[in-house]
Amino acid sequence: MANENMNTAETLEEAVENIEEAETVSEAAETAAPASDTLQQQYDELNNRFLRMAAEYDNFRKRSRAERDGVHAEAVAYAVKALLTTVDNLSRALAQPTEDTAYKQGIEMTYTQMIESFASLGVTEIPAEPGTSFDPNLHNAVMHIDDDTQGENVITEVFQKGFQLGDKVIRYAMVKVAN
Repeated sequence: MANENMNTAETLEEAVENIEEAETVSEAAETAAPASDTLQQQYDELNNRFLRMAAEYDNFRKRSRAERDGVHAEAVAYAVKALLTTVDNLSRALAQPTEDTAYKQGIEMTYTQMIESFASLGVTEIPAEPGTSFDPNLHNAVMHIDDDTQGENVITEVFQKGFQLGDKVIRYAMVKVAN
């Protein structure tokens, strides 16, 4: 029996030690939990800052690309405007009768090359042929006539060709409109 009492005493001592150890672990866990919460909060804060910075960078990149494209379009439009008088003069020279075929062929080649250069830059001629419908977004009506043989808002004559770069009008087509 003494042996059993000794085992019971040892078991009780072990139980007390286990309880004290559990309390120590519990206290450590309680102090670690706030540290863990603090670390989680710091992580969340840094992660949010990173996500915001990544979004700001993406917005900056998109804004820069849009500005660069806009500046390019403005530069092309400016250069084309400067060359439009030359294209107009070449067009007038082609309309004049001449017996010198080499001269006329040279003018035609120069005019064609200018129009092809415009096309390579994305510049297109605004459609404005007699008999087509007038569009105030693309055409500038400088004359108006009443003609019963023509329909409502129909182009009867084109004085000057218009050009556009994509949706942006570089120069409106100057036209005469009926009715």
